[in-house]
Amino acid sequence: MQDFSKFKAIVIGGSAGSFPIISKILESIPADFHLPVILCLHRLKHIKHGFVEALNIKSAINIIEPDDKTMIKPGMGYLAPANYHMFVELGYNIALSTEEMLNFSRPSIDLTFDTASYVYKEKLIGIILSGANKDGAEGLLKIKQRGGFTIVQDINEATVKTMPESALKLFNPDLILTSDEIANFVNNLKNDCQ
Repeated sequence: MQDFSKFKAIVIGGSAGSFPIISKILESIPADFHLPVILCLHRLKHIKHGFVEALNIKSAINIIEPDDKTMIKPGMGYLAPANYHMFVELGYNIALSTEEMLNFSRPSIDLTFDTASYVYKEKLIGIILSGANKDGAEGLLKIKQRGGFTIVQDINEATVKTMPESALKLFNPDLILTSDEIANFVNNLKNDCQ
């Protein structure tokens, strides 16, 4: 039986087809949720406004696009800004970068997952959702290798299957869940991670 009281952060990656699921997850999180939620979502780089605002309409926790060196705090959501890689640094800070694209993506889910798993190790929950390329699969594997807990969206439900399929080709995650099940899982963490 997994001890969920040890977890200190959730990191979620998604691309095409993931926005409705992210909205559902955020709607399920209560206002007194204790974990930070780190979001790395592919989106068009020229769309700078409206995305975080749309997420905040659905969310009881505050979602921000962090600046470089923003401190990660419990009960907050951090969305990778458009056209920036988002790293998690030792000391629980966000770092932003405009380095080259990885897997045709900036932000790169792999980079966010890899750096978050390096910092949080076995205290991290990683979730990969619908998406059109393999970005995030290697990063989710890193979370698993460093002792974290991994969840992949059920490919039978994913709008675009490439991203969850790519993760499943690399390793067996701890759970494969539908979007409703993911939302319920995250909501239930409230009681475990106080």
